[in-house]
Amino acid sequence: MTRLATPQIATMTELREPQKVLDRAGGKPIAILKNSAVVAYLVPAEAVLQSEHRHVTKEELADYLARSRERVQPVLDYLKDK
Repeated sequence: MTRLATPQIATMTELREPQKVLDRAGGKPIAILKNSAVVAYLVPAEAVLQSEHRHVTKEELADYLARSRERVQPVLDYLKDK
C-alpha cells in the first residue's frame, strides 16, 4: 500500500473542475488518484509561497555532518570497497 504525502486527495474525474478541487484543499498539496493509485501531486501556488527557503551556512552543514557521521559510517565503509 502506498503512503500518501498529503491527506488531501482528488480523483481524475474530479479534476474536470480543478477550481473546486483547489478550493476544497485549502491551499495544501493534493494527491491525484487514478484507480486508487497515486499518479501525481498537485501543489497550489499558495502552498509553495507559505514556506520560506533559505540556504544552509557552512557551519550548519559541518554541524549536521558531524552529528550524522556515526549513523552513516557503515554506508561510507561499504562504499569504500566499491
